[in-house]
Amino acid sequence: MAIGPTAVLVFGFLCAQAASDQAAKDPPASAKELIREVIANEIKAEKADYSHWAFQLQTEKAGKSEIDQLVETKDGNLQMPISMNGTPLTAKQKQQANQRLQNFIHNPSALRRSLRDENEDATRSQNMLKLLPDAFNFSDEEKRSGKLVKLKFTPNPRFRPPSREAQVFHAMEGEITVNREQLRLVEISGHLVHEVKFGAGLLGQLDKGGQFYVKQEQVAPGFWEMTALNVQMRGKALFFKTIGVRQKIVRSGLHRVSDDLTLAQAADMLKK
Repeated sequence: MAIGPTAVLVFGFLCAQAASDQAAKDPPASAKELIREVIANEIKAEKADYSHWAFQLQTEKAGKSEIDQLVETKDGNLQMPISMNGTPLTAKQKQQANQRLQNFIHNPSALRRSLRDENEDATRSQNMLKLLPDAFNFSDEEKRSGKLVKLKFTPNPRFRPPSREAQVFHAMEGEITVNREQLRLVEISGHLVHEVKFGAGLLGQLDKGGQFYVKQEQVAPGFWEMTALNVQMRGKALFFKTIGVRQKIVRSGLHRVSDDLTLAQAADMLKK
């Protein structure tokens, strides 16, 4: 999700190697400070990343499943269905999908609206990430596996959520896995420990027990991307425009495409 200039990457790699070599000698930082460093690095990396990717996208939502091939561009993302509910597209469905691609190329306003929604959701997500070190208490009993560190988190009773999104965030407990060498998030999983209501339930409500899971991986040297998202909540909360309360997403086969790829070029890639 982020990359810096080559010199910064080389310096960061050398620092990571040095830190790894000293791991047995240096006392570990507190769990909260480790998370604070990771979140700061995540946000910095996200702001510096302007890369675009092509990948296969699997989604499950509202009882329906779909597999698409997707290509990102600076003007929005184009996607071509491969199968729906486990069934390959018919000739007519392929024709309709190709026509939609052409419509987006000649009238990309809908794509720009979708891209704007995604950017707004990304900003909300970043704002919530910034709260993570203060919103939760983290266990100092680390589970290590090589460069990975897994920590349990529970709501910090002293934290006062500043927004409705933060209310949901703060009502969760679970586990977070980080890459200690690269200071990147690897996985977060959690569940709601109590019901959350907004405006006495008039503005939305999420039931106790709802679960979520997010995973990101290094898909190329210096590049991290989300590869899995699973939100299984019961209720309704209109915070995000592109993420529902019951939704599963898997992204695979990620490979980088040109930063100045046009919509027409992306459509050609999908047709092939």
